[in-house]
Amino acid sequence: MEWLASVLTEWYSIAGFLVGMVIAFMLLGIPVAFAFLAANIVGAIIFMGGLDAMPQIVANAVESITIFALIPVPLFIIMGELFFHTGLAIRVFDTLDLCFGRLPGRLSYITVAGGTIFATLSGSTMANTAMMGSLMVPEMTTRGYKRKMSMGPILGTGGLAMIIPPSALAVLLASLAEIDIGKLLIAGVFPGLVLAVLYSVLIYVQVKLDPDAAPEYEVASSTIGEMIWSVIVNVLPFGFVVFCVIGLIILGIATPTEAAGFGAFGVIIMSLIYRVLTWDILVKAFAGSVRVTAMVLLIILASSTFSQLLAFTGASSGMIEWATQVKLTPLIMLLIMFGVLLVLGMFMDQVSMMLLTVPIFFPLAQTLSFDLIWFALIMLLALEISLTTPPFGLLLFVMMGVAPEGTTLWQVATAAAPYIGCAFVVLVLLIVFPDLALYLPSLMDS
Repeated sequence: MEWLASVLTEWYSIAGFLVGMVIAFMLLGIPVAFAFLAANIVGAIIFMGGLDAMPQIVANAVESITIFALIPVPLFIIMGELFFHTGLAIRVFDTLDLCFGRLPGRLSYITVAGGTIFATLSGSTMANTAMMGSLMVPEMTTRGYKRKMSMGPILGTGGLAMIIPPSALAVLLASLAEIDIGKLLIAGVFPGLVLAVLYSVLIYVQVKLDPDAAPEYEVASSTIGEMIWSVIVNVLPFGFVVFCVIGLIILGIATPTEAAGFGAFGVIIMSLIYRVLTWDILVKAFAGSVRVTAMVLLIILASSTFSQLLAFTGASSGMIEWATQVKLTPLIMLLIMFGVLLVLGMFMDQVSMMLLTVPIFFPLAQTLSFDLIWFALIMLLALEISLTTPPFGLLLFVMMGVAPEGTTLWQVATAAAPYIGCAFVVLVLLIVFPDLALYLPSLMDS
């Protein structure tokens, strides 16, 4: 292996070799975390003096996962699992259905409103999309809605769980980048709500331009009193859960870990009040949380070792030095990094993208004097867009699983395209008005 180390001397050749090795392992069908672990072992043998370096690597890797800050991940997953399996989510959608009356395109609006609410209670893009798809697509198909009006809103709002707290991937990104988890979670509130409003505006425009895309149909009328009562009973109580997660962090009363605990406890209390909590549901929720948590910890372990390898070999510092020497403005560098994430998203899952880019992008962002919370949110926005970009956008395949038989990937991707455009509008707003993301985190410092 010494001859290989003597050949790979420049930072770009080392970085290319290490990243290429990870991609090669994944193409062979090796799971993401194990692909990184295999690359770490080979890299340590080549660049760090052989097997003698392994004890230090193992010690550093263990330290990366034995940290208190990662506790929110399983708690957020438990929240979403309970909200889904207990049927509490159905109550929210039924209430929204009651309130939207005969509004043209009402089912599309219900999807955006319900998906946004569910995003604040689940933290999982996959769960968000799967639940709304299974609930709304059959109904909208029966009512004659075109694909752009049925699948598009679901794919758009499904990705909101990536940005709006509690986002499990935001916790993972903050842990990998070693930035404040609470501030990153809170930073996504306003951009996520702006994105939901843009989705609603898009639906309004689509219905105006093509009324046949969302045919009107007879809806049972409801009194104002019935609507208000349904909202009080089925929606407002969950405002307490949202406050437990978001409000307690903003007010500085609780850390993200404590807020996640309050949130999970709040959903359990709601389940008991509505008498829908069973032992079987608890087992499913906790089993799902254990599976996801084990995966996340293994991923962080592999990623931290990979970051150390890049730093030890000089690949990270070489990349930063090169980036600071080229005659490109910070904005151009930001757009290049955003573009890299979009291209990677066409072929890789979001966790793999984080593992590959965080060790390189965040030191570079710090060198360019970017606010790291702001940059992390922009990275989350890129990851959200990549969820619906062909050929391997994960949400596209989730949607195909609940779509009418015969639906093609191209049809699903076309339905999602206008909602991707809304995400690009939010990107521009974040660049022009950084306080859109940074205002709420700034309140945590006061």
